[in-house]
Amino acid sequence: MSPLISSIHYISKSIFSTKSIISRKPYFSTMSINLKSPVFAGNPIRSKTPKSTDPFSPTLAFQTLKLLLSGQTHVPEPSSPKFKVLPFRKGRPLAGSTGDLVKKWHLGWLSFGDFKDVLEGSEVKLSDDLLVYLGCNNKEKEQEEGEEFSIVYWAIDVTEGVSLVEKLGSKQLCFVELRTLMVATDWADDGAMGELAIAGHARALLEWHNTSRFCGSCGEMLIPAEAGTRKQCIKDSCKKRLYPRVDPVVIMLVIDKDNDRALLGKQSRFVPRMWSCLAGFLEPGESLEEAVRRETWEEAGIKVGEVVYHSSQPWPVGPSSMPCQLMIGFFAYATSLEINVDKSELEDAKWHSREDVKKALTFVEYEKAQKTSAYKVDQMCKGVEKSQNLASDFNVESGELAEMFVPGPYAIAHHLISSWVHQVSSNGIQTPNKGVHSRL
Repeated sequence: MSPLISSIHYISKSIFSTKSIISRKPYFSTMSINLKSPVFAGNPIRSKTPKSTDPFSPTLAFQTLKLLLSGQTHVPEPSSPKFKVLPFRKGRPLAGSTGDLVKKWHLGWLSFGDFKDVLEGSEVKLSDDLLVYLGCNNKEKEQEEGEEFSIVYWAIDVTEGVSLVEKLGSKQLCFVELRTLMVATDWADDGAMGELAIAGHARALLEWHNTSRFCGSCGEMLIPAEAGTRKQCIKDSCKKRLYPRVDPVVIMLVIDKDNDRALLGKQSRFVPRMWSCLAGFLEPGESLEEAVRRETWEEAGIKVGEVVYHSSQPWPVGPSSMPCQLMIGFFAYATSLEINVDKSELEDAKWHSREDVKKALTFVEYEKAQKTSAYKVDQMCKGVEKSQNLASDFNVESGELAEMFVPGPYAIAHHLISSWVHQVSSNGIQTPNKGVHSRL
């Protein structure tokens, strides 16, 4: 059994130890205990907000940053942190390949000095309003000339820096789509999962900065504040404060309890043979449960009664106009069974038996996708970027393929589906095929 298949097999059998915020009884979940949190959550540099008096807090770290940018190389406090910078270009983080398709990739962190050297002579003019505070690591300190330093992490958008692509390429670093890194990640590797969460958080923040340029109240410009963690209107009579937005999305596995079936949908943008859960954005003045029932009715013509919370997941790989989606997962129990698909929403929707859905949890597909993505990252970092996109790579027919498959373990849809298929409760005990669920 390959390392990938072994880790996915473990994921599909294990439990994510969160508690339901809606249901008060046990619910099903198969998020791995290896996955300390869902993909894109569990950011290791945001576990605790530093006190404002700490030198690695956003405010004081930003003051140190301005001193460095002004040309002062000596910082006043001996305990002042070291800085690391993660550049992004067109929403893509800088990354490098290990050359080992098992260990896969790593983020392209640059020391502050190296980053300034890289920018020298480029189209990007470094200023403090471009850098966005990501977090700090004051537990694991780096050694340099016998001294210990906490690390503060920053992100920056260098989209205008066309010449940087070649310059960083000489260091075997390249800007890679976050989705590609997501699929290429070894989900049983805590370090890789942590870097993925950091990159996701950074992309969401930078995209929010790019799409929030003007005040919605008065139309004046917005400027970064508090080390880029918020923005503020420049007009004295307004001074409106803006914080990063979150776009809540309900995603639900609709279940026909009596016939032991689940409803899966297919969108035209999906790769061939892939099916998934229904999903939709929350509307103003609507509860989560109402959104689940409305979206299921609108997309598939199915009425829903019981709605049971499962888990949630940050999803920073959506379109840049919606930079930080939060996927909120549910089981939804159908009270009607006749499907009436809205073709403007879905290409198709069908009821599938538990056995058929179990077959769709196919490791062959996930292994193929992961190997393809890891190889793509490696080739890009070596300057051998292929012309075809990930979707076409993913669709290469090889090996034994199932008639249908569902999204991989990086997606909350996978865990909703796997939970129902295996009927694993929160205490890890196998439960009967029917009737074990919670009422609102």
